[in-house]
Amino acid sequence: MKRPMNVVGVCLAVVAVLVVAAAGAKETSYAPVVITEEFDSVMARMKAAKPGVMKRQMDLLNERYDLSDRPVRGVTMSRGKGVQDGVRVKLPGGMTWEKLAGMTPEEIQQKGLFPKGFLPLPHPNHGEGGMVFPQFVIDEMNKQEGRDLTRFDLDFDLPDHFLPEFPAAIFLTTRPDLGDVSQGKVVTIDNYYELFNGILNPKQLEGLRLLVTPFPQQQFNQTEDRRSARPSRGVTCFDCHSNGHTAAPTHLVGDIRPQKLRHRLDTPPLRGVNIQRLFGSQRALKTIEDFTEFEQRAAYFDGDHVIAAKKGVNALERGSQVHFMAEFQALLDFPPAPKLDVFGKLDPAKATKAELHGQDVFFGKGKCAVCHTPPYYTDNLMHNLKVERFYKPQMVNGRYAASDGPIKNFPLRGIKDSPPYLHDGRLLTLDDTVEFFNLILETKLTEQEKKDLVAFMRAL
Repeated sequence: MKRPMNVVGVCLAVVAVLVVAAAGAKETSYAPVVITEEFDSVMARMKAAKPGVMKRQMDLLNERYDLSDRPVRGVTMSRGKGVQDGVRVKLPGGMTWEKLAGMTPEEIQQKGLFPKGFLPLPHPNHGEGGMVFPQFVIDEMNKQEGRDLTRFDLDFDLPDHFLPEFPAAIFLTTRPDLGDVSQGKVVTIDNYYELFNGILNPKQLEGLRLLVTPFPQQQFNQTEDRRSARPSRGVTCFDCHSNGHTAAPTHLVGDIRPQKLRHRLDTPPLRGVNIQRLFGSQRALKTIEDFTEFEQRAAYFDGDHVIAAKKGVNALERGSQVHFMAEFQALLDFPPAPKLDVFGKLDPAKATKAELHGQDVFFGKGKCAVCHTPPYYTDNLMHNLKVERFYKPQMVNGRYAASDGPIKNFPLRGIKDSPPYLHDGRLLTLDDTVEFFNLILETKLTEQEKKDLVAFMRAL
């Protein structure tokens, strides 16, 4: 006869194990492979929490910025979308930009006067992270492919008028005579062939096909560990880098741990990758081929190759597939800049007085050209701005704002087409960007110098 089970003893033992485990819990580099909560339960819980999550983030944005739709008169992106005007970062009460720029970093830090809009921008839900798409991207993918990029747990946060135009224009280095080859359409797996057959060679066409083919990703896959209501075919490179440019979806960089220190990532354009020499979230990759392969093998899965194996990693073949994809990406050109000469400087016969003065500020007092050298306005290096000189470390909606470290210096050619700015999108306009660097670099520009510097950058 079997001895009766001591149920109380077993329960106490389990509780003791759980308590010890909780007490000894540490930060881990790995995502959980085995999910113990039922998918329906996870989705219901996260859906219920979503309104609170988004309210917290929108409260943060409204505290930091003027989010009104106020485009510049007479200035548009390549296909006609308005460019937003003015400084949108809000100042502390009683402060002016001139007074702030007259203070030392130590004074600003000690008095807590660093504008909140200049602090690192957290992900809409920083503790959760992952790819989040603007609604216009979601709607277009649903319309063309019946592929739903909606997340049940959160939404994209920045208003559409601060984002790049959609669809974006496409300019090719090999066919500048054609101008914008997008035909006003968003390139997808459904139309890439009809749009580009006869313009690209077979290798480039195959590379483009792979760039618009859905593959599994951390939040969009076919396992129970996803953030889409239905099992998903995944995402494409061009979901984020729409038309070889960007639709400004956000994510968290994959190469930093723990979660609270991970940077929000503003998706950069692919325009001009042929002249760039650094790639990746912390810019450690040296070729577009390396970056293309890294994205599929790890970046799609938050830099976790273990979880990638579970969710369906797409291991590209380096000799052909990666090469073909890179070959197409290298064709994506900056938009035309008719006021620039062959050296990347303004043609005095075409530029306005304000633009020419702004160019003088850019190459002189503003110190911009120390890093942003013509003709493409990048030095292809990384720079550490040490913004943490101006504020004390603090938690901001789950993001521990302490420091950014060295960040890639992006090209400024075509810059008006790709808001928001800085690596995490914390600066909504070029005016915000000028105020940020005027403070960080301590250049003490006048109001007119700042306005003219913005005018110059819009001409790039």
